[in-house]
Amino acid sequence: IIHYMEKKNHFLWENIGTFVKNELKKIQKDEDKRISLKICLAGLMGLCKRKLKTNLNKKFQCVFEGIAKAGNPTLLNQMFTEIYIMEGGTAEVNDEHEVRQIEIASRKPDRPETTIRREDIFKAPPGRDEPIRTVMTKGVKFTLDWAEGKANQDIQFIFPFTFRELNVLKEKKYSLVELVDHFFSETKEAGICRFEEFQVVFIFDGLDECRLPLDFVNTEILTDVTEAASVGVLLTNLIRGNLLPSAHLWITTRPAAANQIPPECVDMVTEVRGFTDQQKEEYFRKRSRDKKQESRINSHIKTSRSLHIMCHIPVFCWITATVLEDVLKTREGGELPKTLTEMYIHFLVVQSKLKNIKYSGGAGTDSNWNKETKKMIESLGKLAFEQLQKGNLIFYESDLTECGIDIRSASVYSGVFTQIFKEERGLYQDKVFCFVHLSVQEFLAALHVHLTFINSGVNLLSEEQTNSRLPKVFRVKPKVKCLLQSAVDEALQSPNGHLDLFLRFLLGLSLQTNQTLLRGLMTKTGSISETYQETVEYIKKKFSEDLSAERSINLFHCLNELNDLHTAHWRLSGQIKNNNL
Repeated sequence: IIHYMEKKNHFLWENIGTFVKNELKKIQKDEDKRISLKICLAGLMGLCKRKLKTNLNKKFQCVFEGIAKAGNPTLLNQMFTEIYIMEGGTAEVNDEHEVRQIEIASRKPDRPETTIRREDIFKAPPGRDEPIRTVMTKGVKFTLDWAEGKANQDIQFIFPFTFRELNVLKEKKYSLVELVDHFFSETKEAGICRFEEFQVVFIFDGLDECRLPLDFVNTEILTDVTEAASVGVLLTNLIRGNLLPSAHLWITTRPAAANQIPPECVDMVTEVRGFTDQQKEEYFRKRSRDKKQESRINSHIKTSRSLHIMCHIPVFCWITATVLEDVLKTREGGELPKTLTEMYIHFLVVQSKLKNIKYSGGAGTDSNWNKETKKMIESLGKLAFEQLQKGNLIFYESDLTECGIDIRSASVYSGVFTQIFKEERGLYQDKVFCFVHLSVQEFLAALHVHLTFINSGVNLLSEEQTNSRLPKVFRVKPKVKCLLQSAVDEALQSPNGHLDLFLRFLLGLSLQTNQTLLRGLMTKTGSISETYQETVEYIKKKFSEDLSAERSINLFHCLNELNDLHTAHWRLSGQIKNNNL
């Protein structure tokens, strides 16, 4: 029996040994497979990364200043000027106008500010243990630096999206993998179907232009990157961290839309303050090859507080440079525009002049306002005003058609109005339109209200517009002061200051000196000295009301647009003395 038991135990241990050896061989084979798979995956990732970098480099290395796909392309590295990015609080989202934010920022800060370099945007600041996952920026060379191998090389993939492009896919369903493949063929060609193993950054640009339903309360939970859903549901789950929690997200937005995303979904809020004074000078130096001209432009900007503040915004620097270069070249020794309204009127004139020379075969000395140009300006103004009232910054073909705009005709005004659509990959041809900057839309909206009132006697800011439908003999002659006073009241009642700049432009347009350049657009001029004085007095009275500091500052800028500099400075000094500002 003992011998039998010993033999059985020996046999059992032999079997166990054989089993373990076989399992070890299997594990070794599996490990070899895993290593082989890992090597293949790394090879595919490297190939895909190189292709993606090459294509992103091609896409972002050139910039069309202020306008899209028009004019002469300039290398971004040649023109790029660093911008001032400041860290804000995670819960400090607001709905203020970006120009108002810049003006507030130009005052002395009430707390120390932390500046951040764009290449450090996902690096945890001192004292923070958790990694930065989602960054919201109120305001991307980041992508170009990565594509050129200059920064953030620990990141395997950067996928930049714009909400303009995503809006077009509103009614369609994709998985996250399919959405990436749709925009970036490199991942599809490499057969990459999961991203958990990689360091991935998604950049979503222009939240303020989003027309997708982002419901952070009732949206279904999605955790599988291969499961299809609407684009709105995909983005909501990606931002929530349900979908691909290992990914980094960078969302850019104008301040007004920042509150669309709950604060708990955002690890860090940063604010792009635009150019510092030194960076403004650097921009104009890089822009102008004429040192004398560059010096004149920089000196002129410093003489006007409104222009100086606005030049914190890079696109306004482009508008300013465009106008001042033209004025200095065509009117040597002439007076340069000092107010915002003057600057934007000149900008519209420059763009109309360029359009007439380039597309209509006209000469630089011809009238800027031919029949075709007048019709287009009227249509663009109507679009600007109607969409501003709705809070829309981007538009589709149907929006243009409603305003009687022919798409082909609109495209020749590339400096004012631009067409954005993804043409590089030929994925779709849905056209998306916008003005080159919100301030251009606000100016054209004010111009539309002004021209409609002067030419037709209709106050578009008044709910009662029956006067325009009456026969001429029964019409009550409208007063300019009623239009301007109603605009002041409406702007002061706006909860987020979205009509502040519109009001400045409308008041500026009421001056006869500003109407000289626009004479071809008007059947008659509008302002008289009596109206001017009444408007100034009306604004002065508003200072005695219980207004916020921001509202008072905007009224100061309104007086500046009316060239009432004495009152403006007197009022501002009084407010500062009383510690109200």
